[in-house]
Amino acid sequence: MNRIVHIALKVDDLKATSEFYQKVFGFVPMENSKVRDHTSLHLSDGAIDLALIKYDSEESAESKASGLGPCIHHFAIEVDDVKGYLAEIRKFGCEIISDPGVIPVKFRAPGGTVLEIVPKQRYKKAARG
Repeated sequence: MNRIVHIALKVDDLKATSEFYQKVFGFVPMENSKVRDHTSLHLSDGAIDLALIKYDSEESAESKASGLGPCIHHFAIEVDDVKGYLAEIRKFGCEIISDPGVIPVKFRAPGGTVLEIVPKQRYKKAARG
């Protein structure tokens, strides 16, 4: 079954935002990495990967994709066949935002929301309990 496994927030302060989700809601840090034009700090509640993203500049296409300033940047749906779903997405005329061949695949869904499809087990999850 396909399901939402990831939500990315574009933030202006990684440290303060991370501390908030950890101390108030008990999220656990999972990974921190520099990717292309941004730093991503991934947290987990045991079910959802919550990525906090800080862009080097508001000028990159990916940063601008969801609008300027802090916001929900995108969410991800886990699928068993990325290429198969990509073909379905193209049938709807969705704008592919990711560079060709890059997985996960980011695209603008009908209605304007930025969405990505990811292969199963893409995101690490904190142990529940």
